[in-house]
Amino acid sequence: MVINMAKCKYTGKSVMFGNQVSHSNRKTKHMQKPNLKKIKVIENGTTKKVWVSTTALKSGLVTRA
Repeated sequence: MVINMAKCKYTGKSVMFGNQVSHSNRKTKHMQKPNLKKIKVIENGTTKKVWVSTTALKSGLVTRA
């Protein structure tokens, strides 16, 4: 099982790639990471620490322990 730290378990948000464009229009690769927090979550009656996006926390998709 591969554990991907930069991915939300509930919303599926992960890193995005694009170009960082300078004033002279030169382009370099750029990576944007999602806003993730490691919190304790209740799943199937047990508590686990998982990476969750702040969007999932605000929308109520997660039951915190």
